[in-house]
Amino acid sequence: MPEVRPTARELARRSQAAVTAKDRDAWLSLFASDAVVQDPIGPSPLDPQGSGHSGPAAIAAFYDNVIAPAERITFEIERSYLCGDEVADVGVIRTTLPGGRHVAVVRGVYTYRSNGDGKLAALRAFWEFDAAELTDA
Repeated sequence: MPEVRPTARELARRSQAAVTAKDRDAWLSLFASDAVVQDPIGPSPLDPQGSGHSGPAAIAAFYDNVIAPAERITFEIERSYLCGDEVADVGVIRTTLPGGRHVAVVRGVYTYRSNGDGKLAALRAFWEFDAAELTDA
């Protein structure tokens, strides 16, 4: 029986679940060796050059510097569009910042591209850094 590879949507849900569970190893295992993470796309304080985080070491550093310090991260996917090896999720990410007193609310479009071999080739997040809302926890 042929191996069934996960869709880009399934990979996206695994990525979101691993982030919510704070499971670094599970999250990193989803990416192909030549993958890129652009979150957000373009220059920002999270990526001053705007070129993204490419390859295992850079993606691990992104996790350690951006995801790991958060107290909690949740995903509210309002719509999802699966097209070929890619999915675009429209929704809100809520990140409880270190210390637990504030929540960053980010509305955007989050795209995931599969390499066709069961791994993520790209995670790209379309959101405006300056438009993120900061609320009390």
